[in-house]
Amino acid sequence: MMDHHEEQVNEIEALDSIYCGDFEIISVQPYHEFAIPVRADSDDEVCLSCTLKFTYTPKYPDEVPQIEVQDAENFEETDRLADHLKETAQENLGMVMVFTLVSAAQEWLNQLGDELKDKKEEMVRLKVEAEEEAERKRFEGTRVTVESFMKWKKAFDEEMSVFKKKVKEDKDSKKLTGKELFLQDKTLNESDLKFLEEGDDFKVDETLFEDMDELDLDEIDDEDDS
Repeated sequence: MMDHHEEQVNEIEALDSIYCGDFEIISVQPYHEFAIPVRADSDDEVCLSCTLKFTYTPKYPDEVPQIEVQDAENFEETDRLADHLKETAQENLGMVMVFTLVSAAQEWLNQLGDELKDKKEEMVRLKVEAEEEAERKRFEGTRVTVESFMKWKKAFDEEMSVFKKKVKEDKDSKKLTGKELFLQDKTLNESDLKFLEEGDDFKVDETLFEDMDELDLDEIDDEDDS
């Protein structure tokens, strides 16, 4: 018949030797309660990790120990991990199993880490593809069909008709009559007066007519008659 207490004490000593420095005994009464940190094997800056807390039961290892997943970092599926460990414990009843459970937890974290990494890479890939597709569609524009062109042309012609009508109305409204131009531009009725006023200062260069006496005007008249 198995001595459950002896099996438990022997396993505690073995675990303390295996996880030296990381193994923490929380209490020994009425049964051993201890914690072991677990970390996924990963070179990534963000690594999955947690602490497994075990509590022996009176008939352990013929019974499943109490298992708690604590201080989870970078993952939220603590219930899934706990269920996985309980199933593994059921498969190992009758022999000490804490080392096996810790190893199973580390393997589970490794697998979850790979899944999360693949999911992240897939999201990045889909995002890049979506951006490339949006960029491609932006350059392609909308494909033109006969129906879409005729619809566009009808709308364009209507807009141009309204625009031309508005331009004509604006032009007609701004066109001035001769009287309006005359009244608007006061320089028109002042220009002749200004010219006349400037005529007072008009001077004739008399030197241009100094040789007039030497001309034979009669001869010029005869030539004109001929």
